[in-house]
Amino acid sequence: MTTPVDALDPVRAQLLRAAQASADAVLDRARADADDTLRTARATAEQVFARARKLGAGDGAAAAERERVRAVQDAWALELAARAEVYAELRSRVREGVRRALAEGGVPQSRLAEAAQAMLGIQARVTAAAGGGVTAEVPGRRVDLSADALADRALERLGARAETLWGPP
Repeated sequence: MTTPVDALDPVRAQLLRAAQASADAVLDRARADADDTLRTARATAEQVFARARKLGAGDGAAAAERERVRAVQDAWALELAARAEVYAELRSRVREGVRRALAEGGVPQSRLAEAAQAMLGIQARVTAAAGGGVTAEVPGRRVDLSADALADRALERLGARAETLWGPP
């Protein structure tokens, strides 16, 4: 049994290549930022720990532990913020790449219109989307094959694999 060819496979492949290229550039910067953040947090935690040690064995140890925990939590919050920033930047770049690819004719708009009609039927009303791509509607159903929607779907397909973008290589 032959699996039907999805007309959007080339678009998805191109989106994934563009996402990977953008991710690599953003990742290098994010890794450097994350390393700096972690070094700073660790240095701060060590300074706090050293200061607390001077306060005394009993009270100092408890205070040092609280400060260490706070420093670790702060470092984690900074890392999460950096990850969110990297993901937002990646999403923006992928969207730009898809818009550019559609504008340059990487995937003809007629091909997207045909794909939308294949999903909704020939009676579907197909409309050009701002930024590239198309949307199509029939009563009660809508398909969004706009550049932004295609880019977002490509990133969503990364799912948990997106975490590898800011992990060690």
